[in-house]
Amino acid sequence: MTDDAVPLNPGLYVTATPIGNLGDMTYRAVKVMKSADLILCEDTRQTAKLCNAYDIKTPRMVYQDHNAARVRPDILKRLKDGAAICLVSDAGTPLIADPGYKLVREARDDGIKVFPVPGASAVTAALSAAGAPSDRFTFGGFPPPKPTARQNFFRTFSDMPGLLIFYETGNRLAVSLEDMHAVFGERECIIARELTKVHESFERGALSEIAQQFAAAAPKGEIVVLVLPKPAEPPGEGEIDAFLTDALQRMSVKEASAAAATALNMPKRQAYARALALRNEA
Repeated sequence: MTDDAVPLNPGLYVTATPIGNLGDMTYRAVKVMKSADLILCEDTRQTAKLCNAYDIKTPRMVYQDHNAARVRPDILKRLKDGAAICLVSDAGTPLIADPGYKLVREARDDGIKVFPVPGASAVTAALSAAGAPSDRFTFGGFPPPKPTARQNFFRTFSDMPGLLIFYETGNRLAVSLEDMHAVFGERECIIARELTKVHESFERGALSEIAQQFAAAAPKGEIVVLVLPKPAEPPGEGEIDAFLTDALQRMSVKEASAAAATALNMPKRQAYARALALRNEA
């Protein structure tokens, strides 16, 4: 066992790694990676950079889409025999737009313990600092690369309420934004780039404007795109009057107008003026 290693219970440890800033590695993740019998990774060269930074000497093995079906039976056998194996992705939390769910599923089906070791994720990092409504969101991962498939993909999200979050590569960002504009209409979006790195940025604007911006100069790397919900339709006069007429039977003008402003998402001054008019007409 290396320095700082600790005995681990047998099982599969799904371990998050930094998305950019190596300082975001958690203390527990370092302990787990040092203590495991094996680290499964998408690219051993990428994971080697992290291991070198934290003096992690645990053996590494490639586990990704191209070899998963072939090597999974041996991994499961080692787990059944009592091994502690760590699963990481190139960056962030494994299984969030990354390979690995079949291994987790089959391990659980075989009665093998699966332990989450949480940490960095581009989705939550972008969401936490974007200033976008976060009470409800849908994560779509990477859109398809081909135009027709990409537009059809976006159509499956067009009627979903709340914030939409996608990953995209820099060279496809502009065309992907153009397709979002064609499908979703003119909505606000936030582009989160270089998260946790020196040149981290958040840019906000209309889909059409941001698409033009990045068509002129494509960014590098992977990007998180947050598409804000479509603006709510303003309430009609009939809806306002019906709400206020009912509310005025139990409340004062001030209370009824405040309730209408909140429920109907309308200006307080407008609600108060209409409530006062209805009270005077009564």
